[in-house]
Amino acid sequence: MKKIYTFGHEQVERKITVGDIISNKNNNIKMTQVTAANQEEASIIAEQNIDMIITGSDWYEDVRKGAPNTFITAALFAGRFITNEEILRGAFDVMMKGADSVLTPRSLDVVEMLAKEGMQVQGHVGMVPSMATKYGGIRTVGKTAEEALSILKDMKRLEDAGAFGAEVECVAEDALIEIKKYTSLVINSLGSGTGGDVMFLFFEDICGETSGIKMPRHAKSWGNGQEIKSKLSIERSKAIKGFKDDVSSGKFPNSDHTVEMLPGEKDVLLERLDSF
Repeated sequence: MKKIYTFGHEQVERKITVGDIISNKNNNIKMTQVTAANQEEASIIAEQNIDMIITGSDWYEDVRKGAPNTFITAALFAGRFITNEEILRGAFDVMMKGADSVLTPRSLDVVEMLAKEGMQVQGHVGMVPSMATKYGGIRTVGKTAEEALSILKDMKRLEDAGAFGAEVECVAEDALIEIKKYTSLVINSLGSGTGGDVMFLFFEDICGETSGIKMPRHAKSWGNGQEIKSKLSIERSKAIKGFKDDVSSGKFPNSDHTVEMLPGEKDVLLERLDSF
């Protein structure tokens, strides 16, 4: 455990620091990162010694409660913080609360602005979902030399702007293995294969809780959470129906669930009520 000061000057302990992350990269030690949206998920992740958590900045405080010593990156969602002033305020707020780094998919000017304030900043390159239309839809990028070189140029620009790392999403694995040799960024691979320094997946995908859409090809489930959640939903519906039915029929509440007055007190009450 390492003792550090947070951006807000609070002394805390962390299992891993930015310095350790960079050292692990240089020594080819693979790390892990998982998303968390709340305290419960963060606690599960921390108990299994996942190296890093990434969460939305609005969820940070709840997530930190579940993982007090884990390295946590707070993502500044593009639609949540729009102007530079809003982005800077949002970054300061979450860093002052103890976040270890911030991630932004925004421009290089934004990355540079945050880095100049001494924050540990990560960018986002590759198939950035909000920019998928640029590639004709959601797909793996970097399958051509031209695209791979374009991704490397983005990485180098992030370096120059002061970022220490980047989420690299849905990039051809062999392309990433080659271009990462030319960047000092810590690479968080989401759907980009073994070329990353950090293997990154979503909590719901890992736990088999993805619903409504087909799970991404790059993801894998080691659990069957969705089936369990479906069974829980059925059981909850059955229980709510039972409550409604028993109230309607007069079965609930009954003497098993109620308390009566002390002996003789009801007669006293009735007598006093008559003269009320």
